[in-house]
Amino acid sequence: MWIAEIKIKHKCILGDRCEKFKVTLQSVAFSTFKEKGKTITSSMHYMSGAPENIDRFVKDLRRDKEVIKIDRKGDMFFLLEKADIKAVAFYTPKIIFIKPVLVNSYGYEIWTIGSWEKEDVSKFLNNIKKIIKDFKLLKFYKTDIDNVFFPKLMPNLTGKQKRAIELAIEKGYYKTPRQIDLRKLAKIMDISLATYQQHLRAAEEKLIPNLLAFSK
Repeated sequence: MWIAEIKIKHKCILGDRCEKFKVTLQSVAFSTFKEKGKTITSSMHYMSGAPENIDRFVKDLRRDKEVIKIDRKGDMFFLLEKADIKAVAFYTPKIIFIKPVLVNSYGYEIWTIGSWEKEDVSKFLNNIKKIIKDFKLLKFYKTDIDNVFFPKLMPNLTGKQKRAIELAIEKGYYKTPRQIDLRKLAKIMDISLATYQQHLRAAEEKLIPNLLAFSK
């Protein structure tokens, strides 16, 4: 299978707000179709960030004229939107989204897509490059199918567990060398070190088996 990873930034009702409110999204598109000259997209999104920023993000998104319907469930929301053109409109059944699309807090989108044929991936990328100027190809390679990772759904973290592990990732706790210690992370969350460790450990216990595709 041929795999490509790209980084793009364009005018987008989601990416623009991620940058404005410092929220990160993991996004999955369900369907895309044309109606009255508009591209209609149905999608699901998992939000990461400070709770107050997430609330402001959703509140502002609801006011956008391109939003047809939005349904929020905690840190997830389902969206039906319209646009003149969207990159995902070039999707074909020959293309597989290997991972959810990541929209970071700077408004950039990271896509990881694949197909059995190199030409199918190349055509998809070339179509996107025609409409998006801020385009960067990060990786393009061939791999065995057993190297492709399909994660399970996000486990059910509590709000504090979710925030604890998001901060740890964001501030570089898992990098080598570590860029921050647990005491400083606890201070950012305004809780005790012991309480922060408890939340982080609980989040790790839920996430790590999930990432390794083990069943409890």
